[in-house]
Amino acid sequence: MQEKTIPFSPPDISDAEIEAVVQVLKSGWITTGPKTKEFEKQLAAYCGCEKAICLNSATAGLELVLRLLEIGPEDEVITTPYTFAASANVIVHTGARPVFVDVKKGGFNIGPGEIAKAITPRTKAVIPVDIGGWPCDYEEIKAVLEENRKKYHPKRGTLQESFHRPVILSDAAHSFGAAYQGKKIGNAADFTVFSFHAVKNLTTAEGGAVVFNSFDGFSSDEVYRLIKLFSLHGQSKDALSKLNPGDWQYSIELPGYKTNMADIAAAIGLEQLKRYDKELVPKRKLLFEAYINQLQNDSRFILPPFEDNQKINAYHLFMLRIRDTDEQKRTEIIQKMAEKKIAVNVHFIPVVMHPAYTKLGHRIDKYPHTYEMYQNEITLPLYTKLSLEDVEIVCDAIKSCV
Repeated sequence: MQEKTIPFSPPDISDAEIEAVVQVLKSGWITTGPKTKEFEKQLAAYCGCEKAICLNSATAGLELVLRLLEIGPEDEVITTPYTFAASANVIVHTGARPVFVDVKKGGFNIGPGEIAKAITPRTKAVIPVDIGGWPCDYEEIKAVLEENRKKYHPKRGTLQESFHRPVILSDAAHSFGAAYQGKKIGNAADFTVFSFHAVKNLTTAEGGAVVFNSFDGFSSDEVYRLIKLFSLHGQSKDALSKLNPGDWQYSIELPGYKTNMADIAAAIGLEQLKRYDKELVPKRKLLFEAYINQLQNDSRFILPPFEDNQKINAYHLFMLRIRDTDEQKRTEIIQKMAEKKIAVNVHFIPVVMHPAYTKLGHRIDKYPHTYEMYQNEITLPLYTKLSLEDVEIVCDAIKSCV
């Protein structure tokens, strides 16, 4: 029996990240400051976008963009039930109504055709989700929204008027570093939100970022200023600015939130970014390919997408599906894997299956493609400290457990 324990997704922290944090701790400035500003600058450059703003989570990024757009009661935001709860929770927080639409048959990502059926005059935004690091079909989504632009009725005097169709707010929590049509993710939507949580490809322990460009009537500098206001209680000055001698005065320009990223987290992110394309992503791709090579000839398994002529994966999750398997059988397989000391996971329990959303009247039977993908999905371990030998152990185990 295999004795080695294989965890699911531990972070990859090198001495460089540790030393960077030590230097921040010694600097006398540990909250939002020069490291966060530098991280924002480098993130924007990496993605090929005009601006990035760092926050304490991707969830904060999603909600602040909705707040920026003044989306609220009487409005609708379309998203997918095949996601973590954060994608939908932020809609509920604003008072707007989450409108769930099914995924494409045979895929994990939201179906553009399903979006088309759900658009109404109340639709103000769409939140597509790049599940597992695989980008959504953004051109198809844009085409659907353009075709239905006559239904778009922005609120007067709000940022919504800068758009002639519902805003595309990409939940790219899984897809930092992925590419769509030859460009890094960050350029396919109006706003793109990344997560730097502990299990993500690039981590700051906890954290996230919003990236964006200028659009009609608003420069990226102005959008940055507004999101920053929302992230720091609506203060006209951040803490670092107020430290200048005699420069204590500030004003609260709007009732904002407290969602800023600290320099301790940004220091980790800066070192991770240095390693990202040279070390972290190539290792994840190597492991992803190794899984495919070892499982592709076994008819019991349905493999996740790898690359095509439009998309490059971020290789965040290896989302395996097992033929002729339901939820009960899947649970039994997971338990058998645990007995072999291998941690696997499920991504995700669809949002509409959780009590918070069934209480609102949502039911999984309205989304048959979503349930079809979910009921037999098992996510295998994928992280940079995993070895090729470990992949072979995992593959042998899953073959024996199915």
